[in-house]
Amino acid sequence: MATILADADTSTGQRYVYRFGGGVSDGGKGDRNLLGGKGANLAEMASIGLPVPPGFTISTEMCTRYYDEGGRFPQSLRDEVAAGIAHIEGVTGKVFGDAADPLLVSVRSGARASMPGMMDTVLNLGLNDQTVEGLAATSGDARFAWDSYRRFIQMYSDVVLELDHGAFEEALEIAKEDNGYFLDTDLTADDLRKLVTEYKALVEQQWGKPFPQDVHDQLWGAVGAVFGSWQSERAKVYRRLNDIPAAWGTAVNIQAMVFGNMGETSATGVAFTRDPAKGDRAYYGEFLINAQGEDVVAGIRTPQYLTKAAREAAGAKPASMEEAMPETFAELAKVFDLLETHYRDMQDIEFTVQQGKLWMLQTRSGKRTAKAALKIAVEMAEEGLITREEAIARVEPQALDQLLHPTLDPKAARDVLTKGLPASPGAASGAAVFDSDTAEKRAAAGDAVILIRVETSPEDIHGMHAAKGILTARGGMTSHAAVVARGMGRPCVSGAGSISIDAKARVMRVGAREIAEGEIVTIDGTTGEVMAGAVPTVQPELSGDFGTLMGWADAVRRLKVRANAETPLDARTAREFGAEGIGLCRTEHMFFDAARITSVRQMILAENEAGRRSALDKLLPEQRSDFVQLFEVMAGLPVTIRLLDPPLHEFLPHEEAEFAEVATAAGIDIDTLKRRAAELHEFNPMLGHRGCRLGVTYPEIYEMQARAIFEAAIEVAEKSGAAPIPEVMIPLVGTRRELELMKVVVDQAAQAVFAEKGRTIEYLVGTMIELPRAALMAGEIAEVGEFFSFGTNDLTQTTLGVSRDDAARFLGVYVEKGIYAKDPFVSLDVEGVGQLIELAAERGRKTRAGIKLGICGEHGGDPASIAFCEKTGLDYVSASPYRVPIARLAAAQAALATKG
Repeated sequence: MATILADADTSTGQRYVYRFGGGVSDGGKGDRNLLGGKGANLAEMASIGLPVPPGFTISTEMCTRYYDEGGRFPQSLRDEVAAGIAHIEGVTGKVFGDAADPLLVSVRSGARASMPGMMDTVLNLGLNDQTVEGLAATSGDARFAWDSYRRFIQMYSDVVLELDHGAFEEALEIAKEDNGYFLDTDLTADDLRKLVTEYKALVEQQWGKPFPQDVHDQLWGAVGAVFGSWQSERAKVYRRLNDIPAAWGTAVNIQAMVFGNMGETSATGVAFTRDPAKGDRAYYGEFLINAQGEDVVAGIRTPQYLTKAAREAAGAKPASMEEAMPETFAELAKVFDLLETHYRDMQDIEFTVQQGKLWMLQTRSGKRTAKAALKIAVEMAEEGLITREEAIARVEPQALDQLLHPTLDPKAARDVLTKGLPASPGAASGAAVFDSDTAEKRAAAGDAVILIRVETSPEDIHGMHAAKGILTARGGMTSHAAVVARGMGRPCVSGAGSISIDAKARVMRVGAREIAEGEIVTIDGTTGEVMAGAVPTVQPELSGDFGTLMGWADAVRRLKVRANAETPLDARTAREFGAEGIGLCRTEHMFFDAARITSVRQMILAENEAGRRSALDKLLPEQRSDFVQLFEVMAGLPVTIRLLDPPLHEFLPHEEAEFAEVATAAGIDIDTLKRRAAELHEFNPMLGHRGCRLGVTYPEIYEMQARAIFEAAIEVAEKSGAAPIPEVMIPLVGTRRELELMKVVVDQAAQAVFAEKGRTIEYLVGTMIELPRAALMAGEIAEVGEFFSFGTNDLTQTTLGVSRDDAARFLGVYVEKGIYAKDPFVSLDVEGVGQLIELAAERGRKTRAGIKLGICGEHGGDPASIAFCEKTGLDYVSASPYRVPIARLAAAQAALATKG
């Protein structure tokens, strides 16, 4: 349990508590940073007249202070909270801790960014051995009162006292078994009274003290626990995955309880104003009669559908809310429409019905799949609810990744084991694993895995992220697994009730069939099917809403988007995804082909120029063929080709048979080759004899590559009538003289080919800026170079002095401790590396007005890095083929942000 300490306040009248409800709203939707998303929206809903139980929010600023001051609360906060409780008492007419007619409250988290299920909640707070009797008397329902007390002890013991949750679950299950009950709702008031006695004994046994009876001690314990959950492992993982800064903190919302567990006229539910999986304009959600909120999302009971149409489509029997509570449903539908129009976005809503009266507990912009995000954005723009520019801004660029990968082939054979609920669309195959730690370990080893659980909990966040897909035996369409999977873009099938999981034996059983851990399964989150074995896939269809939104995005973006590609397949994929050329063709990848590696090795191990030229003559036609295929796909577009870059050791033979093969091809004995290989050994090859240093010492290598480029370009120009525009890039330049020498080699090769073919084509010679010295000397280098492409992978390595290959061991800790805001190899280090890019761009332009500037490292597909490129005024970004649409959308959003 968090230690709650109060100090005399040393602040200067700082306010931390903001009220809502009962005709009062101290905040509104614009106060998200101060009140968190939940607090801001509760205040907003109250201000527009919706039925919101009264309450107050402790601001995010208090969370920050709480951590800064070692888990202490100032006396001024206690005074403000007392005033907040008095506000709730005034509106409800009930008194906190009153044995005759007690006020009960919920204590819930609410960060400024939605973090579903990641932080703690306590319901029914204010119950003790005296107030439970008062609740029974005033409600006229002893069963409801004791059920609420049972729930409160169980939740408080888990969240605040941090006791073993499983012990309480076991006691509940035994109570049901002993009475022959199947559901929690079958327990009578007497059964629940006995269970409360058992629960209190469990608390004393595990905690060493009786369950807290003072309602104010309960309240401060819960507030401390909610603030404490901001630094829980699951919250940290979620923040890291979603780029949420730790400094933001969470707010705490304290609100009068309303009860969905007061019998058959009461209910609780979670709903979306549109389908969060597909984007259809239809109410989507689930509810449970005689239940509290956690019952719906925790997957403990299978919820019922909200609408009759959804129930019929699923073939479900239990009545929908529309059928069971028609008047309340009609009221709820009006609230849905009001909230969507007011917030101008699809809303995720929590509600409770207490004895026929509707109460709104939360609204927020709902998590949605990429497919749904596109459909909702496009349709809202076409409805006139938002502008096209707002539609572009609404879709998370990274989320498009969900749409750009294959789906299951509808014609392929499927060995269907069972069917569950289609909770998050997409399909995935992988090895079955039954716990999150195993999922993470196997994924780190390169395995595709499907995480299979009875139900997921927030502690499974790391395993869900590692898995290709998620399958649960319990839970509905709004369960933890479903919501988190949709947010992550992972396919998910939930509530597959016919599967049983034996965690000890690590086996899943479906009828007579068994799937052991490690066996391959496939899930289809669009249909809910679960299949044995792998199922073939088909390429995605990128039309409809995707095509519409991308067209709007292309109309507003300034940055061009190219692709990093060296094979015809990659180039074709890139063009299908809208690439406007190739920003990086790594020629060394072509050299690793099995048919030519021997010639490459012969060239490297040769002791003189004649030996190297002999090997290069064999490579020339192969290299020319590579470029012909690439240029045919990119006819009429710019293609940036990086001449040979990696250290020579990457090509060297290691096995005896490989040395023998090279010796035969070169006509040299093996011992001579081994001696030559030893001479080429480098202690730090990534900073050694590579890039333009190869061209300076062995200019014949770059001469051969340049000749292949120009011969291929002319061949394609003659065939197609649309000449490609080769941009020959010299790598790892640090001085003007290096580039000058290499440009002479390229220009001479070009003139020789043009003379032989009787035709010329347009081309450029430039360099990759990937060394700090090159950025500093960009003014001089631009006297020779006609374009700069920032190689941000190596520029990050050489600026930070950090090896990208080894950094994974410590970078996670660096990000966690705030040394770097993000992994600098994933998102550009704008402060450091970005400063070099800005300086190089400025100095380059000063020397050569109109110099073409782009980036081609992995950062070219990262939206935050693309925003920096827009601000710096670069001409293009280049990304891997599957990230081209992400870059197009991010470039449009960056252009709009710059205008705004």
